[in-house]
Amino acid sequence: MRKKKYEPGDYKLLVKRSSAGLGLFAGEDIPRGVCLLEYKGKVISEREEYTSRSKYLFGVSAKKTIDGAGRSNTARYINHSCHPNAEVEIFKGRIWIMAKKKIRAGEEICYDYGREYWDEHIGPRGCRCLKCKTKSPRA
Repeated sequence: MRKKKYEPGDYKLLVKRSSAGLGLFAGEDIPRGVCLLEYKGKVISEREEYTSRSKYLFGVSAKKTIDGAGRSNTARYINHSCHPNAEVEIFKGRIWIMAKKKIRAGEEICYDYGREYWDEHIGPRGCRCLKCKTKSPRA
């Protein structure tokens, strides 16, 4: 039976130290284009969204936001990169992390968090991704 596009593979993923704190790493080679995992969490109200101090909020749509702060959400450990090897796809109100390119065993899994997150949380501190190494904020 053929696997569905939005069905995570059974890949070995490891939470380890990274340049930005904790990160998610490939425990084995992962092919390009596969679904790695789902970003999961509690669906929060608009009011909670504006009062929350969580750094794990993910806007699914204009009316749906997920707080992925729970440690059972393995995707919360994926860090930002200006040169990502994964990307986010939103399908049927769910958030999927997909391999943008082949990810080698031991490589950190990362995706671009987007401009809004950058402006709210990274900003003047500068990017700490492997590409930037805190040199300067991206333009």
